[in-house]
Amino acid sequence: MHYEDEQGWQRSGIFRTALALWIVYFLLLSVAQCTTFLYYVTPDNQFVFGPWHFLLMAPLIMIMLLNLNGVIMRRGILPSKYYTAFLIQLLPLTAALFVYSASSSFSISAEIILFTGEVISTLAMFGIILYDQIDQYIRQQREIAHQRASIMVLQMRPHFIYNAMTSIYYLCAKDSKKAQQVTMDFTAYLRKNFTAIASETTVPFSDELEHTRAYLAVEQVQFEDSLLVDYDTPHKEFRLPPLTLQPIVENAVKHGMDPEYAPLRISIRTRLTDSGSEITVEDNGPGFAPADDCEPHIALENIRQRLEMMCNGKMTIRSRDGGGTVVTVTIP
Repeated sequence: MHYEDEQGWQRSGIFRTALALWIVYFLLLSVAQCTTFLYYVTPDNQFVFGPWHFLLMAPLIMIMLLNLNGVIMRRGILPSKYYTAFLIQLLPLTAALFVYSASSSFSISAEIILFTGEVISTLAMFGIILYDQIDQYIRQQREIAHQRASIMVLQMRPHFIYNAMTSIYYLCAKDSKKAQQVTMDFTAYLRKNFTAIASETTVPFSDELEHTRAYLAVEQVQFEDSLLVDYDTPHKEFRLPPLTLQPIVENAVKHGMDPEYAPLRISIRTRLTDSGSEITVEDNGPGFAPADDCEPHIALENIRQRLEMMCNGKMTIRSRDGGGTVVTVTIP
């Protein structure tokens, strides 16, 4: 039924009636040029209502009432924001037309009332268009960010996969139980990565933490005592965009592992603050080189965009006292 209404609007009774009323209105305008029953202009250019002026306004009022009726009939179909906006657009102008048609003669007050109704109606329509454009832009940006995240997952670092598989290969002969554990960790890491592609909403922090633990477990097999991780995450009851924590930690490993700065220590902390949930990822690596300030960090920028769009969150990056980097994510 709704589909037929949307596709066959030209065959609807409201549309045909409104079209007929517009034809009547333009016919009355044509007649008004030759008579004084509707309105006339005096020799000194004064606009004067005729005795039957209300007939000229009647088609316009009926058209507005038809529009109101059509909006009210479709209140179950229209989103609430559009339903309210259409009412704001139609009601003031309809009321102004009633007052204007009831005036016995042309007056400044009647013109002001009509002008005010037109202004409110126009602003409401502009608001509808602007809101729709902003909403469409946000959806497009969200889709772009999601696609970037999907590409980031699909373009996993080849050397990480190679190293993980190589570590499992050698562990099979050296320590079969540890090889089984690394295989499970690597499988969990892959599963979380590909699950994140299909996710378009926020996920529990516990899922992100599990993803990060699986990733770090695989990396620690390769780096052993050169990679130390501390977890202090008592606060877990919040949600965040998928692929938020793990890429931040991966970025810390990628930029922080340096023989001159080994061992690399990464600290992952969460806490509940007055402004919301806070995640802190801190490392004691070499930090960002000066040249890095001019290079776009695609993964981190993608995280920043998705935080803003999906949960109004933010991410800050600063240098750590004594060397290293501190990344803080705040979610209201």
